[in-house]
Amino acid sequence: MKELAFPFDNRYILRNRKKIRKELLADNSTRIKKKVAVLGGSTTNDIVFCLELFLLNNGIEPEFYQSDYNMFWEDAVFGNEELDSFSPDIIFIHTTCRNISGFSDSLINDESVINERINDEFNKFKTMWTSLYSKFSCPIIQNNFELPLYRYLGNADFSNINGYSYYINKLNMLFGEYARNNNGFYINDINYLASCIGLEKWHNAQAWCMYKYALSTDIIPEFANNLSNIIKSIYGKNKKVIALDLDNTLWGGVIGDDGQEGIEIGKESAVAQSFTEFQCFVKNFKNTGILLTVCSKNEEENALLGLNHPESVLKPDDFVSIKANWNSKDINIINTADELSLLPESFVFIDDNPAECEIVSSQIPDAAVIGFEDITEAMYKLSRSGYFEVTSISEDDLKRNEMYFANAQRNKQKASFENYSDYLLSLEMNAEISTFRPVYLKRITQLINKSNQFNLTTRRYTIEEIEAISDSDEYIAIYGKLEDKFGDNGVVSVIIGKINGCELNIDLWLMSCRVLKRDMELAMLDSLVKYAADKKITSLNGIYIPTQKNKMVMNFYPDVLGFEFVSESDDGTTQWRLDIENYINKNTVINIKESECVL
Repeated sequence: MKELAFPFDNRYILRNRKKIRKELLADNSTRIKKKVAVLGGSTTNDIVFCLELFLLNNGIEPEFYQSDYNMFWEDAVFGNEELDSFSPDIIFIHTTCRNISGFSDSLINDESVINERINDEFNKFKTMWTSLYSKFSCPIIQNNFELPLYRYLGNADFSNINGYSYYINKLNMLFGEYARNNNGFYINDINYLASCIGLEKWHNAQAWCMYKYALSTDIIPEFANNLSNIIKSIYGKNKKVIALDLDNTLWGGVIGDDGQEGIEIGKESAVAQSFTEFQCFVKNFKNTGILLTVCSKNEEENALLGLNHPESVLKPDDFVSIKANWNSKDINIINTADELSLLPESFVFIDDNPAECEIVSSQIPDAAVIGFEDITEAMYKLSRSGYFEVTSISEDDLKRNEMYFANAQRNKQKASFENYSDYLLSLEMNAEISTFRPVYLKRITQLINKSNQFNLTTRRYTIEEIEAISDSDEYIAIYGKLEDKFGDNGVVSVIIGKINGCELNIDLWLMSCRVLKRDMELAMLDSLVKYAADKKITSLNGIYIPTQKNKMVMNFYPDVLGFEFVSESDDGTTQWRLDIENYINKNTVINIKESECVL
């Protein structure tokens, strides 16, 4: 929804929130349902209402629990029957500098006293986090602290050990360190957000005194958006690709008219420097695993000439796809998505031309579009939008561009073979298939929460749930890694099955679309049967739950794996069964290495 895309009109959202909610719920989108517990150190009603809008817009339908005013500590540490029965999927702790209790404005404190108070304050929060995690084993999001509007030490408030700013900065560092060292714990960085908005706009003494809102109600939508970015990232709702225009986006000028020597890039002018800074900024996204593509109305020869400019930070090899032609840009994005086995909604399109932005926005409404008048505006929008919010970075993320580039090489080789089996054999594929190993749990969780198309049930799991499954004798849970002569694809497939006597109920079966049609699904089935047979299991039960995005696997169980039909419900969910007592392996093109599980 355009009204919820950054930058948005806070007041419009607040005035029309009921209307926006109604429109979102009426759009027939398939959303995952999650229970969100909000433990507030101040009033949270409007925050919850706005948070719901942004989550709905990101494919998550929330149900909320709210603590009573300023009862976050009691609920977390001493328990609450309503919270316990709610059994949250995620917990958000909304505290601000209004909830800091250990600071003293006395100027006679020495450093040891200050450090003791800071550590005591931190440990109070740590006790709360530990208590919540031990009870619910779900992700926890905690605000850090914004700076106060008033300083009685002036600039020294930052450096003097008795300064409030000093105290807050120290606490924020401890919070950040805890987040780095504890999976499933995330910081909602309101320190940064308040800085962007401005402390004068953030703090509202009247809102606090009258309604106990710790921030101005006018900027609550921005707060809710920032928080929702973390939640949607945890559940795999991030974008995956940046599609970039070239002229006046990656460089100043028009390459076709100005030539390579005439475009502005490098450090020779202020304009050139701004485009260089943008290219560096975009390349940082690539380094975290975001795919880069070119979508430009241009001659390919000129496009490559611009990218090969001596001062260009981004080179042709930084892009997994370059579409420089005279086709409509929405068509180019759709074609690129098809080549990458992704959905067009995974794209963020950046262009200086408002007409091109409007066309893409109207033809691919679920794709994100960033238009701009100045390239620094594009950087700010891309930064604040949260389309690529980072909650974890796996080894596979860091190699993703390399993997997709290798895919392009595979497609070129495929064209030289008349027999598809010969082509698959020529790839010299090797797969590692094993029960879950600790080293891959983060990537497995990430793949589960990002995969939508080749996903039979689209069930989502947190890292804590995956850890519990990997340690449980009630499940058979396996992953598959695939590599070939062009490169390593990393972890590409996951199956989770729950043991029920002599049957295995397959709760989850998914595969990365970048390894489609390479028989990896057959190799996974062969290994699943082997692990099941070792547990004296005689049959596998599969389920397909239809969504708007997984129609490609509607007939996966019968047509590909040979399962027999059992039943179909009114919503299109189908049940399938495979007797494995006389099973014959199906994979003939992938060499399998079955690793020992390390628990």
